[in-house]
Amino acid sequence: MNISFNWLRDYVETDLSAEALGDLLTMSGLELEGIETLGPDLDGIVVGHVLDTRKHPNADRLTLCTVDLGGEEPVQIVCGAPNVAAGQKVPVATNGTTLMLPSRDEPGERVAVKIKRSKIRGEESNGMICAEDELGLGDDHDGILVLKEHAPVGQPFATYLADEGLATNDAVLDLAITPNRPDATSHIGVARDVAALTNRSLIRPEVAIPEVGGAATEQASVTIDVPDECPRFVGMIVRGVTVGESPAWLKERLNAIGLRPISNVVDVTNFVMMETGQPLHAYDLDKLADAALYVRKSQQGERFTTLDGKQRALPEGTVMVADGDGYIGIAGVMGGAESEVSDTTTNVFIEGAYWDPVTIRRAAKALGMQTDASYRFERGVDPTGQPYAVARAAHLVADLGGGTLVPGRIDAHPKPHEPITLTIRPSRVATILGTEVPDEDIARLLRAIGFTAERAESRTMDAFAEEVMRAERLVPAAEEAVEAGLAVTVPPFRPDIEREIDVIEEIARLWGYDQIPDPATTPIPLIPAGDTPEAAVLDQLRARLVGLGFRELYTNSLVPTATAEQFTVAELTDQALQGVETLNPISQDMAAMRPSLLPGLLGAMAYNQARGAEALRVVELGHVYGRAHDPQAPVEGYHEHTSLILGLSGPAQRQGWDTDARDADIFDLKGALMHVLDALGLPEIVEVPPTEPGALTAYRLVLEVQGQHLGILARVSDALMDQYDLQAPVYFAELDADLLASLARREGPTRYSPISRFPAVERDLAVVVADAQPVGPMLATIRQTAGPLLQDVRVFDLYRGDRIEGGHKSVAFALRFAADRTLRDEEVDGRIRKVMKVLEREHNARLRS
Repeated sequence: MNISFNWLRDYVETDLSAEALGDLLTMSGLELEGIETLGPDLDGIVVGHVLDTRKHPNADRLTLCTVDLGGEEPVQIVCGAPNVAAGQKVPVATNGTTLMLPSRDEPGERVAVKIKRSKIRGEESNGMICAEDELGLGDDHDGILVLKEHAPVGQPFATYLADEGLATNDAVLDLAITPNRPDATSHIGVARDVAALTNRSLIRPEVAIPEVGGAATEQASVTIDVPDECPRFVGMIVRGVTVGESPAWLKERLNAIGLRPISNVVDVTNFVMMETGQPLHAYDLDKLADAALYVRKSQQGERFTTLDGKQRALPEGTVMVADGDGYIGIAGVMGGAESEVSDTTTNVFIEGAYWDPVTIRRAAKALGMQTDASYRFERGVDPTGQPYAVARAAHLVADLGGGTLVPGRIDAHPKPHEPITLTIRPSRVATILGTEVPDEDIARLLRAIGFTAERAESRTMDAFAEEVMRAERLVPAAEEAVEAGLAVTVPPFRPDIEREIDVIEEIARLWGYDQIPDPATTPIPLIPAGDTPEAAVLDQLRARLVGLGFRELYTNSLVPTATAEQFTVAELTDQALQGVETLNPISQDMAAMRPSLLPGLLGAMAYNQARGAEALRVVELGHVYGRAHDPQAPVEGYHEHTSLILGLSGPAQRQGWDTDARDADIFDLKGALMHVLDALGLPEIVEVPPTEPGALTAYRLVLEVQGQHLGILARVSDALMDQYDLQAPVYFAELDADLLASLARREGPTRYSPISRFPAVERDLAVVVADAQPVGPMLATIRQTAGPLLQDVRVFDLYRGDRIEGGHKSVAFALRFAADRTLRDEEVDGRIRKVMKVLEREHNARLRS
């Protein structure tokens, strides 16, 4: 992207050189790839004062001039210009200066001539008084260039011109614009960054933008059939335009950045695009059929001839601009030859639209076209900048072409832009950057690049804050106050800014990477060991529980000594442990290692319930400790293992127009737990009723697997609820996570198979068993006995009543059989009979009649 240094200074004042400015932009994220210097070399040319003149004794057309160059003595210069006179201030090329003078033999060419002391017709000459063309400032050779009377004698001529605001030299900065900075594809966009970096004001040309409507809407119309692809289309009309050559200043601006001047109308649209970043297109209004424009998609097989004279096959669905007779432009890429502005054009329609970036990128790629317009539309232009850019171009066309603006403007705007507002936390800025940036500086820097930044009031935790703080806190309470921060509204010309971290990146580059201190030490991580299979199982377990709506806790592993003693009981584990105390505790609240995850879970639940949180679903994986004989422990006499705890409290279902409210119970927790344990492929889990009541639980169920204690499923006792000020019953399950991981099935790669083409066969089986008979073992017996044809089995009915003898219950199972073939009734019935026999033998079940 070429940026003219002189052009840039129209929008921001700066004392920096082009090189220094390039370095500054590079450090802010706009990398300078190179600088090209344009214009004549004026080294050695100074301002001289002609003290007196007299005719050359040996030549009628030459004049001897005494010229003060600011040195100790004036010098004599022989001059052939007819307009030289005493008292003039003139540019003088001193001895040793090399000028590129027009060639006498090759018109239009220049040759290098070194000025030196010489004799001309017998008279000494020490320098050369220059004309405009000899300095490369123009084509005038009728006489020498006469400067203003106040020109300082001896001052370098280039400095004089700069002081007069007459820049003859320019530097073109070649900037590498990354795809996320569409705002920097214009001179105003780059000037905005320069203004912010140098604490200057952005100077944006003032433009009178007419209101929507007026005579313009009566003389032309715009219809958008594809609002998603074209959310906005703005147009203005200029009548009575004379199309011709652009003025020198406009051609100079375009030539500097490598654009070829064409005509005043076309050059204005290119100028405004490079000024604002908004591509424009000018149509000959008289060539637009019915003076009506339509935005629609192309059909299969259509073709179109673009401005470059090439006929192109249009991919189906390409967004096009059309008039009453047909297509006149490929949206966002290139216009058509039929409606282009020519030397005979007098009435001009100027278009500025916002096109969907993905749509333009797809069309440009499919057509193999890359234009200045598509380059900008693909990245995303300002969706609100069309009225300004069109009005700016319309005024310039009217001024340079002698035309008249038609009052009003056309503005088809089916999808207005919706601004984004983000909350920026100064503490988060400091954490990311590693240095404090004052709040007022954050606001100042963001405002300088077009953001609005206002102090946000303290507010309660919302979904966004909860999301960004989840990794920093335990379980954020629903009504907990969070850091106020700054409410920042993203300007529409920055589509790349979507999150808080994006804004922090802007603050960093504007604050200055060189102001961010280097850390005193830099950690060098060792090559981490790969996760063990057990760790992978626990990660899978954690992910499944989070997917079921559980929020993960991280609680302190240090607890008070009294808490450690209270929870080192056989009620929670298979054996009584002794607490592990620290030798030099930081405080009495952190004097022992936790023997269970339960105290941390209860504390977190009480904290959130006290702040209005009702439906709580939490999970934690962490280490627990105790004094016990463990031959595998790294330290003799101590035991440590990873524990998993789930907690559940509050409503399981809220009141709705078609549902009744229901509080969670032990069965909700058991269902969630068994769901994730089934996914691990564990051996059969046996549920063992406790032999004696406990002090910490109101009731509990002990879980065992292969004869080993897995954990417990329980409700917290009323006494413990009072101790922790819990407002609703709490159900929990605490399991030995290391044992879970060691017994989990090691699965290979996931394999997929197609859905069977053959129908499944379903059978219901109702049996009567003793009331104390658990259903879980019966399900396991059915699965084992029915064999591989059994796809699923579930309990769908449980009945106790008059039709069943006392002390018994009826359990009904639904069995589903399937195979990669059509099953015969005899096969299925045979397996049902086999299942029934085993149920009778193993569980004293009988078929319900």
